[in-house]
Amino acid sequence: MNTNRYGRQPIGLFIIIFSLLFSVALTSCDGYLETDTPSKADAAFVFSTNETARAALEGAYSSWTDAAQNKVFGDGLFYAADVAGSDIERHPENFSNQPGRHYPECFYQDGNYAGEYTLLSYQKENDTYASLYAVITKASIVASSIEGAEGFEEMIEAGVENTMGQLYGEAVALRATAYRELIKYFGDVPYISGKLTDHDGLVGRDSIYDVVLAELQQAAPVMYRVGSIPGVTGKNYFSRTYVEGLIGRMALEAGGYQTRRGDIKRVDGQGNALTFENFPNSTENNGATYARRSDWQKYYQLAQKYFKAVIDNSGSAKFITTDSRSVPNPYQVFFQQMHGADDEFADESIYEYSIAQGGGNDARPYSFGRPTTGGSKNNYPCKNYGQGRINPAFYYGVFDPADMRRDVSCTVTGTKGADGTEIILPFTPGSQGKGGGIAYNKWDEARQDNPWVANQRKSGINGPYMRMSEIYLGYAEACAVLGEQSAARQYLDIIRNRAFGSASAAKTDAFISKEGSLLNAIIQERGFEFAGEGDRRWTLIRTGLLPAKIKYIKDLTKQMFEGLKANGYYTFDNGNTISEYIWTKYVDGKVEVGHRLTEQCPAGKEDDPVLYPGWRGVNNDWSKFGLAIPDDYKPNLAIKGLFKKLSADEIAALEADGYKKTNWAVDLVKAEDEYLKYLFLDYGYVKAPIYLWPFTPNVLANGGFTNGYGFKQE
Repeated sequence: MNTNRYGRQPIGLFIIIFSLLFSVALTSCDGYLETDTPSKADAAFVFSTNETARAALEGAYSSWTDAAQNKVFGDGLFYAADVAGSDIERHPENFSNQPGRHYPECFYQDGNYAGEYTLLSYQKENDTYASLYAVITKASIVASSIEGAEGFEEMIEAGVENTMGQLYGEAVALRATAYRELIKYFGDVPYISGKLTDHDGLVGRDSIYDVVLAELQQAAPVMYRVGSIPGVTGKNYFSRTYVEGLIGRMALEAGGYQTRRGDIKRVDGQGNALTFENFPNSTENNGATYARRSDWQKYYQLAQKYFKAVIDNSGSAKFITTDSRSVPNPYQVFFQQMHGADDEFADESIYEYSIAQGGGNDARPYSFGRPTTGGSKNNYPCKNYGQGRINPAFYYGVFDPADMRRDVSCTVTGTKGADGTEIILPFTPGSQGKGGGIAYNKWDEARQDNPWVANQRKSGINGPYMRMSEIYLGYAEACAVLGEQSAARQYLDIIRNRAFGSASAAKTDAFISKEGSLLNAIIQERGFEFAGEGDRRWTLIRTGLLPAKIKYIKDLTKQMFEGLKANGYYTFDNGNTISEYIWTKYVDGKVEVGHRLTEQCPAGKEDDPVLYPGWRGVNNDWSKFGLAIPDDYKPNLAIKGLFKKLSADEIAALEADGYKKTNWAVDLVKAEDEYLKYLFLDYGYVKAPIYLWPFTPNVLANGGFTNGYGFKQE
C-alpha cells in the first residue's frame, strides 16, 4: 500500500549521513558476542537532530522492505518452501519441473539429496543472505551511533518513551528481524552489529538469539506503542508493540526444536557452554541433530511475559470479534481491510510493510492469492500464479466445514482474466488458474476496493508481518507449555469461538480430546488460523510436531486415494465427500443472489450452489475498470456435488437444468504421484529434518566457512 507517513528526506541527505556513518566499521573478532560502542563524537555529529536520524533509518527500512517482499516473506525462500512445505500447504506444479524448490520443501528427501543439491539450484549469488545483511548493516550504523550519543545510557535507564528512543528501538528491531530470518533459513550465521567484538565467522544461533533478545528488551521501554508514534499515522514502522511481539516470537523459536550442525561451538550469549535435549527417538542426519536447549523453559517464560504485555496494551492494534456486514465473519475482516486503499491498515495488524499500488513487485495475490489465467496486462484481474496450494485431504478431511476460516483460506475456483469469469481450479499439475488444485484465498484482487488491472504484481497489498491473533496463540502456547492451563484455554477459546461464531459451535473440548492435549490443540488451531500464510512449516519444526503431522496427512491422503480408486469417491470422518466429478453451471450472481462477489454463506444456505462454498465469485462490476460486459454476462459458477456424492436422480435433474459434468477428483487420481508420492518424498520420521538452505559459493568463499547438513561446498 502506501510508502511512508514521514515525509521522505532528500536522498542526498541520506547518502551524506550514510557516508559519514560508514566509518563505524563492521570489524570482527574471535570471541563470543559482547557489546561496545563507536565514538560519541561521530554520533553527536551525525545525529544532531531526530530528522537526520530518521533519514538514515529510512535506508534500513527500504532494504528491509525489499528483503521481506522479495526474499523472506513474499517471494524468495518463503515462496520456495514456507508457503508450500507443510501438512496444510503444497506446491501446484510437477515435482520434476521445480526441483530447486521442491527438494528443500521435502527436506531434501530425508536429507539423502542434500549432497546432490546444487548450491545455486534456487538461490542466486548476492541473494537472500546478502539482502538481510544489508538491513543489518544499515540498522547497525544507526543503532550504534545512537548508543554513542550523549545521554544514551540515561535514556535507557529512565525507560520512558521518547523520540530518540523510538528511533533506536526501530534500528534494533530491524536488525533483530533480519537475524530472525537468517537463523530461520540458514541456521548459524555471522554476527555483525557495528561493535568491536563482532564475529565474521559462523556464530551459533543460540548466542545470537540471546544477544538480540537482550537488545530488544532494553529498547522496548523507550519506544511508543503502535498508533502513538509521533508523526506516524500508519502501522508500517516498528513500535514497542511490535518489539514486544517480536520478543515473544523469537523466544518461542529460541526455546524450540531446531536442527543444528555438529561442528559449531554451542554457547549462550555470555559464552557459556550449552547442553541440549534431543527430540525423542530422533537420530543424527548428515552430522546434524534435532534438539532444543536444556534451558528452553526460560524462553517460554520470556515469550509469555511479552505476549501478555502486548495483550494488556496493544496500542491501536485490535483483535476483531465483531463484523457489521449482513452475514458476519469477523475473521475475514482482517483480510478485507488488507485489500483497502494505500493509506489504510488493518485493525488487527501490529506491523505491515508497505507496498504502493502500481509500484514494484507485490507477492500477496500473485504468489499466494486466488489464481487467475489472466495475461500480464489489462486483465480482470491480471495473471496470478498461485504458488501456494492446499493439500486436498486437509481441505476436505481436517478443516471443519463449520469453521468460518476454511472458505476465507481456501478456494476451489479461480478467475479467467480475459473476461473476469469464475473457473474451477483443476487438480492437474500446473500454475495460475490452469491447474494445481485447491488454492489460497486470502488475497484476491477482485476483492480490492480499487483493483489494479493494468499490470500483474502491482496490486498494492501490504505484507502482514505481525498481527494480534499470533500474539493470542503465542501466549496460549507459552501458557500451555508452562502448565498454566486456564490461561492457555482462555486464549484458545477466544480464537476458536471467533472462527465458529460461538463456543457451542466450536466444540473445543472435543477438539482438544482429538488432538491429544491442550498444547497440541493450540498448535493445530494456529494451523487453521494461518492456513495459506506460510506459518505452518516453521511452527511444526520448532514445536516438534513435524513428524506426527506429516504422518497424519500422508496417511489421510493415502486413504483418500484408495477410496477414490475403489469407489470413485471418499467420505472423510467430518462428513465431507470428495468425488471424481462435480456439476457446474454458469450463472449471474447478481441475478441469483444479488452480487457476483460472494461473502460468508448464510446459515442454512449450504445447498445453494452459488453461495457455498463462500468467499469466491468475481468482482461485482469489472466494467468500472474497463471490461466490456455483454448483455448475457454470466460470470459465476454454481457448483453441485463438491462435498457430497450425488445420486443418479440428482445428476439427471442437474443436467436437465443446464449443469455440466466437470472433472474433479478424477484428475487428482491421475496425478497421484504429485499429491502422495512427492508429499514429503521419502521422509522417514526419525532423522533430524534438513529444512535449512545451503550457503552459496560466494558466501562460502567470502566468509571463509563451510556448509553443513550434508550440502556441497562448491
